[in-house]
Amino acid sequence: MAQALPFVVEAEGPDLTKLIEHDRPRLRGLLREHGAILFRGFPIGGVDGFQPVVEALSGEPPLEYAERSSPRSAIKGNVYTSTDYPPDEEIFLHNESSYQLSWPRFLYFCCVRPPETQGATPLADSRLILRSVDPAVREEFDRRGWMVVRNFQAPFGIPWQQAFNTDDRSAVEEYCRDHGIEYEWRGDDHLRTRAVRKTTHRHPETGAEVWFNHATFFHHTTLPTDVREGLLAVLDVEDLPTNTYFGDGGAIPPATLDHLRSCYRSNTVRFDWRQDDILVIDNMLTAHAREPYTGPRRIAVAMAEPYEPSV
Repeated sequence: MAQALPFVVEAEGPDLTKLIEHDRPRLRGLLREHGAILFRGFPIGGVDGFQPVVEALSGEPPLEYAERSSPRSAIKGNVYTSTDYPPDEEIFLHNESSYQLSWPRFLYFCCVRPPETQGATPLADSRLILRSVDPAVREEFDRRGWMVVRNFQAPFGIPWQQAFNTDDRSAVEEYCRDHGIEYEWRGDDHLRTRAVRKTTHRHPETGAEVWFNHATFFHHTTLPTDVREGLLAVLDVEDLPTNTYFGDGGAIPPATLDHLRSCYRSNTVRFDWRQDDILVIDNMLTAHAREPYTGPRRIAVAMAEPYEPSV
């Protein structure tokens, strides 16, 4: 049976961190069951009150944003803005860093300032997405895997120096070797990488199978039409900032991508942000997105608890 997404915890007192410290096992259990919790009505007080919530529930400070795929600005320490894309663009559903060898188990979002219209962070249960995927499509991805190809070259996408948090090419090469990434320098400032990953994983606590990958999100056909057409007017497909293939390099058929996008969208739920809302997501159980919006939307983001599967 589908669970409520997100599970809402309304304020019964002024201090969310104390509530978490007192009730942490139950709240962690709710995260495992539902995939996301929305804490609503607590006087968080912006970013200064946000990080203590992260540390109370995860038991450790937020993670640095590593192997970046989208532009973010640091607000304070390892608390960042949500993706700095133009407000009129949708950001499609995805699980954070699922293209990496390891990823954060939990994501935290804090509404510092809600938008005037739209601007929700839609959610979709990764277990339900998997159940929606045609068995034949899943079997092909299980057999062939999926590959992400990234090109870091100005002025398209983000530069490799920002993606890898260094301007040392040898440090980038070492990182790639350690994280299952093939790399190729195609000029002084053009780096191309390839990584083959799995499309499904098992949740480390519940054992539930989840659809967990960026195969749909990173494919160029998922980009807004004007963005895609603009890029393809000046770049060959192999030079796009991101694109995906089957793990053996074969093209993913358009019908397969249409099907996968429909699986995400058919399982999507949304809510409108309110001031001081804090949303906590189990990153393996729940995909997230962003609606277009108007007004000065400001959502702070933190990531916590790194996880690397054993197989």
